[in-house]
Amino acid sequence: MSIHLYCRQCRSSCQLKEKMCPKCGNLFPREGKKYRVSVKVKGKVVNRIVDNVTIAREVEAAIKSDLVREEFDITHHKAKKAVTLGDVWEKYLPWAKEHKKTWKDDEYHYHRHLEPRFGKKALDAITSFDIEKMKLDFKRGLNMHGKPFAAATIKHQIVLLRRLFNLALKWNLYQGKNPVSAVEMPHVDNQITEFLTDEELSRLLEVLDNWSFDNSAAFVKYAMLSGFRRSEIFKLQWEHVDFERNLVTLPDPKGKKTVIIPVSKEALDVLNGLNRTSKFVFPGRNGGQRTDFKGPWARIRKAAGLPDRFRFHGLRHNFASQLISSGVDLAVVGKLLSHKQAQTTMRYAHLRPDVVQAAAAESGKLFEPKKKTMVRLTKK
Repeated sequence: MSIHLYCRQCRSSCQLKEKMCPKCGNLFPREGKKYRVSVKVKGKVVNRIVDNVTIAREVEAAIKSDLVREEFDITHHKAKKAVTLGDVWEKYLPWAKEHKKTWKDDEYHYHRHLEPRFGKKALDAITSFDIEKMKLDFKRGLNMHGKPFAAATIKHQIVLLRRLFNLALKWNLYQGKNPVSAVEMPHVDNQITEFLTDEELSRLLEVLDNWSFDNSAAFVKYAMLSGFRRSEIFKLQWEHVDFERNLVTLPDPKGKKTVIIPVSKEALDVLNGLNRTSKFVFPGRNGGQRTDFKGPWARIRKAAGLPDRFRFHGLRHNFASQLISSGVDLAVVGKLLSHKQAQTTMRYAHLRPDVVQAAAAESGKLFEPKKKTMVRLTKK
């Protein structure tokens, strides 16, 4: 008979009548036994572990039938396990930690959204239709704050899923097609440019001048005067600041290549007013690198009466727009923002609305000299 009791302890097989494993002495439970189906036809052997005798007999008959018809193409005693998305993720995460600064975002999105839906599914079982259904579920659902999911959030899931499939193909873990290639990406309009009006800027500066937490106020002031990203300010160390030449070194900016940025005397004056209690200019707990500024910024923003939608990153937008509105060349602004491409700077290069309105008003006077000339010619 090709059906035997299967011992989970030592992974051996024995007769169905046995109450304990003759090899290791493990007692077989009354319920929940495992059975090994072993079929050999023309030198080909197939083994399967199943949960009960009835299933074992059905599996035995099916395997025999397949082997006889030579449809069960097998070269090993044990069938190869299908690679799941979870298997790829286990290999991807160590790789991402070495190659991606935003690997924590990937980790959050995977565990939050992709793992519950696709984690245990084999790669060849995930279809384009499954991904389209995920998109639809996102559009109909609400996030943890009770609000509709942003298009950017939906796109993040699809982009991460596409990357996992691409790397599975690259690493020879999978030989099929990438189902994401047939999925249309959500349209994301993230070209947000934020400005501070003169009145808002005045209120913000007044709040900062009277803020009880000096380091938080200095953090915001420095961002306003330098245009640095929040992550760059988090990593800023005293050794990176050259007070004599008004230069700051960014050892690991978004573009990955170390750059040296000129900054204003006013920006450095903000840093000069801080106590040096750590190697970091704006240290976090126990003098280590700071990793968050959401709480302080929310309180400062509220005290200054700024719109709730105005993000901390908006200070960088405002820095660039103020410079361009003052006539500073776009290429120069790009250098100050440590951009590698001029196209990136264009996103921040919108003029302040009041400057545009003033220009529009002036445009009405463009033809005044011509009108006077035409009047003189008519009189003659």
